[in-house]
Amino acid sequence: MTDQYRIFGAELSPFSVKIRSYFRYKQIPHQWIVRNAASADEYQKFAKIPIIPLVVTPEEESLQDSTPIIEAIEQRFPGPTIHPEDPICQFISTMIEEFGDEWGNKWFFHLRWARDEDCTSAGGRIAALNAPDADDATRATIRDQIVEYMKGRVFFVGSNEQTAPQIEQSFKDGIKLLDTHFSKHPYLFGGKPAFGDFGLWGQLYCAWTDPTAGALIEATAPHLLDWIHRMLWPTDSGDYENWDALAPTLMPFVKDQIGDLFAPWTVANTLAMAAGEDEFKVDLKGQSFSQKPQKYHVKSLAVLREKYATVSGNAELNGVLEAAGCLTFLQS
Repeated sequence: MTDQYRIFGAELSPFSVKIRSYFRYKQIPHQWIVRNAASADEYQKFAKIPIIPLVVTPEEESLQDSTPIIEAIEQRFPGPTIHPEDPICQFISTMIEEFGDEWGNKWFFHLRWARDEDCTSAGGRIAALNAPDADDATRATIRDQIVEYMKGRVFFVGSNEQTAPQIEQSFKDGIKLLDTHFSKHPYLFGGKPAFGDFGLWGQLYCAWTDPTAGALIEATAPHLLDWIHRMLWPTDSGDYENWDALAPTLMPFVKDQIGDLFAPWTVANTLAMAAGEDEFKVDLKGQSFSQKPQKYHVKSLAVLREKYATVSGNAELNGVLEAAGCLTFLQS
């Protein structure tokens, strides 16, 4: 048994780097293990399902799924906190964490696998990680296999010819709004990272490493780029601020991206899954968005609603959520 935690992950996996950033912030001793052929046997020993990240505790308990991993580790290492004291900020942070995992993943996944340049870049880097000792020809073959496989999975995030412009416009709008916010605040909720920072950052960091998304971020969102760099090794460099101080620049993002896009989409997905539909359509900002319903999103919305139920009696929070267009989707 080791006294370190082990994180099996990959640099190109947004959920893996999310967990690594969290462990770095917490200063929890850990070993970063690239999930590839060399680590496959050890990974298989502990993985319950074939996903990364996988965290193995010093007691050899295995943890999977990034949000439950953080929540489990928080019980062991409550400090430094990732939850603002302000109850409004605390729940908005939780909601942004959910948004990052579920809608921010649309940004990242679509932009990585929609264009040949991005596919070649990502596929080549994944091949290099998976087969570090392979020759160029073998790596090229592995790259092409990865690209073919991943391009066939974009439907999972609702990426298709109709929705591509909507996803990309959401990304452009989102990074612009975040850039404005980060021009005033080092992290989403003030002087140190919160739950929401980790969920959002994993997607945006990985997107930034790709040609198309990276060029957009570097050309239009310098303050967001500073935050992306900052979150690689986040620090407790100040206090959390209250909602009144944050609202002028954070509320526009919450309303535009969560209230107007994510909230109606996740409700429509849940209703479609319950009805047994093969595909659903939902109006987002006056445009029809269609995709196949996804089971995991149903589960994650249910968990978010459970968390809201514990604070639903807070009238001030409800007022903020209603103004952002987020109250109704939380009330199951």
